[in-house]
Amino acid sequence: MPANSPQLHASYLRSEALGDEITELFGFITAATYELLVLIREFDQQKLWELDGVCSCAHWLNWKCGIGMNAAREKVRVASALAELPKISKAFSNGEISYSKARAMTRVATPGNENFLMNIARHGTAYHVETVVRGYRRAKTLNDVESSNKQFRCRSLDYHYDDDGSLVIKGRLPAEVGAMLINALDKAVERADNERDVSAETPVESRPSFATRRAEALARIAESYLESGDQSSSSADRYQVMVHVSAETLTADVSAETSEKGSGYIEDGPHVSAETSKRLCCDTSISRLVEDKNGAPLTIGRKSRVIPPPMRRALRARDRGCRFPGCTHTFFIDGHHIRHWSDSGETSLDNLVLLCRRHHRLVHEGGFGCEREKDGRIVFRNQLGRQIGDSAHESPKNIENLIPQLKEKLEERHIHSTTCVTEWQGEKMDRALAVELLWQEDNANKKWKKDPFYS
Repeated sequence: MPANSPQLHASYLRSEALGDEITELFGFITAATYELLVLIREFDQQKLWELDGVCSCAHWLNWKCGIGMNAAREKVRVASALAELPKISKAFSNGEISYSKARAMTRVATPGNENFLMNIARHGTAYHVETVVRGYRRAKTLNDVESSNKQFRCRSLDYHYDDDGSLVIKGRLPAEVGAMLINALDKAVERADNERDVSAETPVESRPSFATRRAEALARIAESYLESGDQSSSSADRYQVMVHVSAETLTADVSAETSEKGSGYIEDGPHVSAETSKRLCCDTSISRLVEDKNGAPLTIGRKSRVIPPPMRRALRARDRGCRFPGCTHTFFIDGHHIRHWSDSGETSLDNLVLLCRRHHRLVHEGGFGCEREKDGRIVFRNQLGRQIGDSAHESPKNIENLIPQLKEKLEERHIHSTTCVTEWQGEKMDRALAVELLWQEDNANKKWKKDPFYS
């Protein structure tokens, strides 16, 4: 297309007009995002999410707003951090810096280094900000005496199944544990190579890759453990917790009158309430012990499991994790009797539901309720008796004015098509210099705070 053609000129005009609409709208979205984070911070600080029994504010956002758990945790973290960062908050609220930039800066920002970070944010892209922050955090980690403790606290191992059915493993281990794992893998690879008669002289094309051999080595380590087991644990009873409770306690209604005498006790430990006893007996092994009036044991019945293994497998297949609204936990799950077996409730799939440890405790001891409706639905109620997750209740009246108020508030900030546009013109950024200057900025502020002349 010729440079002076009318079509090209019209395309440029349309591009500028459409681009201005995009940047102006994004400026409003950015300012509205800041207002959203302010509401999230207030909601989290007052712990209002606890009223619905969810595990955290992030879980509430995941449940109510459809935000992914990782993104929800980040929003809560950023919302909390912005409370101590007035300059970043002001620029964010005016639509001048994006959420991506604010999110990156809040990882290292302090009132002392806000100006430096804002200078990078205004003159650079989100990539520039994230690069500087990443480099600065790496430099701090290398000089942090607590880095080894952080490694220990952040240890984790996750896995998921890929679309083709392969198991994908992702882990974070302390350095010494990682070295031990690599050493074990290398030894297993070496042993497998010896059995396979693989040496340095073996042609590369005729032997598996090192990554493949490590995968085989991990399988060998797992098989070895399953075959020999944990040598330090010789008896399963070592891990049992014995709770002594009377039949009257399990069948009695919990009240002020029965709370004292209607309780059990942990063997060689303190007493537990009747509701705690019921929760522990929901999904556990029961041994019947008959005592005489002086407490001497007469007979001991055979241990019986309340929920049989086949029924447990069916329960897991049906519920696939905790059924409490807003909960995403799939591990450390208990089977809960909707109507307790001590109250003549059946141990059947219709009377069972999976709950995580937190929500199992809330249902028994936290004042929350769990019941099955006539149509088969399992509903949960909070301490006020209101159904959790029920959207039929009337919304607060101030919600009706929220959008007009937000619109009026944003209009006062005079956001236009260049508000959020970065001042970057394509210059190359010296990341090492930026990290060094940020380091000096932080150290200068620390010295200023410690100087008794200024205190």
